[in-house]
Amino acid sequence: MPGLDGFTGAVLRTADHRSPRPFAGQRIVVVGGGNSGVQIAAELARTARVTLATRAPVAWASQRPLGRDIHWWFVRSGLDAAPLRRVWEKGPTQVNDDGRYRAAFATGNPDRRAVFDRLEGDKAVWADGEVERIDTVLLATGYRPALDYLEGTGALAADGTPLHRGGVSTAVPGLGDVGLEFQRSFSSATLRRVGRDARSVLRRLGVR
Repeated sequence: MPGLDGFTGAVLRTADHRSPRPFAGQRIVVVGGGNSGVQIAAELARTARVTLATRAPVAWASQRPLGRDIHWWFVRSGLDAAPLRRVWEKGPTQVNDDGRYRAAFATGNPDRRAVFDRLEGDKAVWADGEVERIDTVLLATGYRPALDYLEGTGALAADGTPLHRGGVSTAVPGLGDVGLEFQRSFSSATLRRVGRDARSVLRRLGVR
């Protein structure tokens, strides 16, 4: 984001957040429209003035349609294990909510705005020209696999992602991956699926 490297306030990531207490009285911008960003923004708003900055409006989804958790429906419908990466990626990032987060945003704190144009010193310059002092920018923009230790082995593409098919390396014999996003399906990076993917990788590598 323009100006982030020179921002003189605090820049944090989701992993740095533990409690809203240290942020009491601050002006905070949370960047990212997924579940973590929404939930952290609502929590911080208990003690601070918070804006959720996103590229598009938040895409709300019911946490418990027809009385069952949405992940229960993913499993029962087969969507959880289906190799439908393009379908999942084309849709918006949905925020699962049982009503509490939409209610929090309806109060106006936190509020939601389009991502600022740039940061200048300790200020955010918004798209409408408003310039506002910010204490903390918290990035809830997701993570990528940290696979630097595989550099030089041939296992990684130019962008640092592993070269694999279903978790088995296409470049380094005997190397397998587990827990990668969309390794085999939507749920490959979740606790409920990684075990099944691991068994598949071991079987294909000839491990008994």
